[in-house]
Amino acid sequence: MLAAERRDHLLALLAREGKIVAKDVAADLGISEDSVRRDLRDLAAEGLCQRVYGGALPVSPAVVDYAARRTVAPDGKQKVASLAAGLVRPGGAVILDGGTTALAVARALPQELDCTVITHSPTVAAALLDHPRAELFLLGGRVFKHSAVTCGAAAVEAAQNVSADLCLLGVTGVHPEAGLTTGDAEEAAMKRALSARAAETYVLASSEKIGTASRFRVLPWRKVTALITDAAPHDPVVEQVKALGVEVLTAADES
Repeated sequence: MLAAERRDHLLALLAREGKIVAKDVAADLGISEDSVRRDLRDLAAEGLCQRVYGGALPVSPAVVDYAARRTVAPDGKQKVASLAAGLVRPGGAVILDGGTTALAVARALPQELDCTVITHSPTVAAALLDHPRAELFLLGGRVFKHSAVTCGAAAVEAAQNVSADLCLLGVTGVHPEAGLTTGDAEEAAMKRALSARAAETYVLASSEKIGTASRFRVLPWRKVTALITDAAPHDPVVEQVKALGVEVLTAADES
């Protein structure tokens, strides 16, 4: 099989199965695992897969910069945001992550809701400036422009001095094996710091993130209260996540 044919085969397998196991592909094609790994390196360099131990997973489309992410699945993000906003109780405190879905949550909070919003996202804070009853607490630190959030040592230290009833956390990839992932190590560390300061953590993931992976793990499944997604309830990946004992709140049911 020519290199171009192997490439097409790998991409088709990734689309059909949601993962590539290098040793299985090597056995099926009668080639060495080294050849498969070289092909996967080439695909990863083009942004077409996320390499993991033993093979590859679909790459998340949510690792592009903040401006580009605003055009990705806006309807799905709005569904997720509407459900998530309903979890914030009157008088409660919520840690709201950065990102485009979190921004949609901020805009979905009812105007009559009396609450405290703690965030490391200047864009989320700005969106709530006109909210008549939401008290804002902005965590400072180095601004990671790619995601329009603060992170790094100063931001993590600031996060350690707050607490909240719930954390609404964004990720770029949701996969039953790779777990909850994002594309930057410091941003992943900041997300862990935020989650650790809340009694409950809900993960916000519109359907384009389901079944995909990024480079850095955010949290193990056991530290998540529930996943909120607009993916179909019987989506194969959603079913696998449920089988891990994770509660899934389906925003598609809200429409």
